[in-house]
Formats: sequence, structure tokens, C-alpha cells
Amino acid sequence: MKIGIDVTAAVTQGGGIGRYTRELIYALTAVDPDNDYHFFTAKHLTAAPVPDPIPQAPNVQLHPAPIDERWLYRLWYRLRLPLPVQWVTGRLDLFHSPDFVLPPVNGRIPTLLTVHDLSFVHYPDTFPKQLVAYLNRVVPWSIRRASHVLADSQATKDDLVAIWRVSEAKVTVLYSGVHERFQPVTEAERLTAVRQKYNLGNTPYILTVGTVQPRKNYQMLIRAFRTVAQTHPHNLIITGGQGWLYAEMLAEVARQGLDGRVHFAGFVADDDLPALYSGAALFVFPSLYEGFGLPLLEAMGCGVPVITSDAASLPEVAGNAAVQLSPHNEAAWTAALIRLLADPAERTRLVAAGFRQARHFSWRKSARQLRQIYHDLCPPPGSMGDQ
Repeated sequence: MKIGIDVTAAVTQGGGIGRYTRELIYALTAVDPDNDYHFFTAKHLTAAPVPDPIPQAPNVQLHPAPIDERWLYRLWYRLRLPLPVQWVTGRLDLFHSPDFVLPPVNGRIPTLLTVHDLSFVHYPDTFPKQLVAYLNRVVPWSIRRASHVLADSQATKDDLVAIWRVSEAKVTVLYSGVHERFQPVTEAERLTAVRQKYNLGNTPYILTVGTVQPRKNYQMLIRAFRTVAQTHPHNLIITGGQGWLYAEMLAEVARQGLDGRVHFAGFVADDDLPALYSGAALFVFPSLYEGFGLPLLEAMGCGVPVITSDAASLPEVAGNAAVQLSPHNEAAWTAALIRLLADPAERTRLVAAGFRQARHFSWRKSARQLRQIYHDLCPPPGSMGDQ
């Protein structure tokens, strides 16, 4: 088969969907040497945020469009011009878009669309208004046109069925995986190098990972941390690129008198994450809503005790390997932080449970499932003619 995949996010985004797409296509090309993969990307005007975003393999071809992402998306999703993706990729037997929206395709080839979550429906106030309006218009339109839809979790599938009345039979859950790099780092040199690179000093720290935006609920976490900071030496390290409404997070630090105790480390390179996780006393994830919550499993794989919110898909991902709390209960977060920092036996139990939980998820397992979905959707090559 000639399988087209939109890899624009893999090339242009360091974290989030960009990271998801990179991990998936690397695993997919590793487990499937038989099909031909035609990776489509919109023209990008700046350097890729990570090295080698696209796997090099004999059955992989990259097809950059001559139009940058902003203008191409205007043509496709605002004006809805029927400019097919095959204009760039050539003939395809199937096309997969892993980033919420489905471009026009020529002919009656099967199409697959990944919808990661419906956070913009549940928490529209945590997004820019223009983005909410765009997603509420374009995502349902893309779902209607897609032959089949992938959801990151059962929680996201349930949302699609309940909120937008998508047929259950049209949606398959495809879990994310944990890369093999996420294992405990014990080498003092690596741990020290990461501390120095991100200006963490020698102070013990509590870690959270994710784009800095309101949905991640960092303002509540900062307030919950204030009492912890009064009695413990630990700092709170918030990593991730700057999203929208970033200034409110900084203002919360000042309001709580936590200057010097809360650090925004910015985007962390993939290769640095295992050491950053491994050096943490605790990993916390207070998000209001997640379609999956990959950082939970990465922290578990690195042997860090986890406290997470109990929202959306997070209980599904965490299992019994994390302390789960309401993302709205600030006092409960404060109490849990203090209790775990003082309870080495409970931390040890969580670490052991975390190792077991993380082993349930792998990108190769996800890639094999995805390869089967491609084969289920697509008839033998050539039977539909050239598109």
C-alpha cells in the first residue's frame, strides 16, 4: 500500500502532538517494512524544533508542500478549497491525519483521523477564542468525512460518542506508548548536566511536564505548593513551551510569594527528559483534562512517584500506580504532596506499581495495532484505480 500521513506536527512542534506523531511514525516504520509511507508536511519557515523528526527508511518518502502551514490551512479549512493532498504526495491508497483535521483527498480512498481529546469543548475558557471557534467548526467536519477515527483513550471515544454522536463503530482506541529511553537515570554526570542545562541548582524538586497553558491547571498547583514550600526545601519545576495565557501563571507565582521557588524551565529536549524525571522527588500532573497523559507513564518508567488528577483519561492511564485527586481540590493536593514527601514506604510502593503500569504501553504495540487498522481499512492496492 501507499500510505500517506500528515507529519506536519512532527516537524513543527516540539511537544504534544508533534512528539506523539514522531514516536508513532518511528515505531510504525520499524514494524512495517512492507508498505510505502508517503509523509506529507506543510512548508515550514523555521528549523524543526527537534533533530531528525522524520525516520529514514527505504520505504519512506517525505513530500513537503510548497505552501506554509498557515496559508495551506486557510485554503483547506476556511475556504474549503478541494486541493487534494495527492497534489503533493502523488497517488495514495490511504491517508491518515494524526492531528484533529483532515485535508481534502482525491478519489474514494479510505481516510483515518486521530482526535486526541475534546478539551476545547469541555474547557473552552482555557483556549484562545479563535482557536475554539476553529476547532468546533473544523474537527466535526473532518470527523464526518473520515472513514474511521482514532481516539487516544476510551475517555476520548466516550466523549466523541456522547457529545458529537459519532458512531461507536467508527472510533477505535489507539493508546500511546512509552519510549525505551524512559528508564531510571542513575549516572551522576547526566543528572548534574541536566540540572545545569536548565538552571535547577542543587535543590530537590517536584516536577511537572506539559505546555504552559491554563488547561494544565498550574495555577492551582502553584497555590497548593505554597504551604509545601514553607516547610520543605523542594522547588517546583514546571517544564514545557509557552502556550496561551502564560502571563497568568507568572502572576500566580508572585501572588503566592514563591519567586525563586517555582521555576519555568521552558521546553525540554526529548533526550533530556529521562534525567529530568529521574532527578525529581515527585511527579505531579494536575491537568483539568487530557486525552491521554503521556508524561504520567514517562515518569513511571523513570521510577518517580506520581500524583495526578482524576480527570478524563488520566485514571485510565494511571491505573493503581498513582495518587489520584480532583483537579479542583487545592487542599487535597497540598496534603498529598506533604504526605508523600514524608512517606518513603508509600513512594516505594508507587514506584514499583509505576514500573508495572508503564510496561503495559509501548509504541511498537501501538504501531502494530495501527498497521492492522490500515490493512482493515484499505483494499488491495490498485483495486480502486489511480487517484
